Amino acid sequence: MSAWVIAVGLGMIGGGMAMRRLGPALQKNWPAAQQTIKGMLGEHRYKDGFQTEMNRYEAGRILGISPNSNPKRIKDVHKKLMFQNHPDRGGSPYIAAKINEAKDYLEKNVDK
Repeated sequence: MSAWVIAVGLGMIGGGMAMRRLGPALQKNWPAAQQTIKGMLGEHRYKDGFQTEMNRYEAGRILGISPNSNPKRIKDVHKKLMFQNHPDRGGSPYIAAKINEAKDYLEKNVDK
């Protein structure tokens, strides 16, 4: 138990020292740091919502892959996204429909 408390304390000290070192740099470059954080968290996607008509670019954005991806990659990404967003697991039916529509569009229009 005491080893755990010591480890947590050392972690807090290390974090404090890192922030002490990085703090001035973050304050100086805060707008750039915010953009980097947003990019890492994926907040740069879909500020405008879905387009009304599906196209290669839109389908790629929905699945998070290149529109020129091979059929195996499209299938794997679709399976992963549907597992995460399936309506039976608490996901949105609209999002699931868009994911399916994007997969169907890319599979139908894949370059052979």
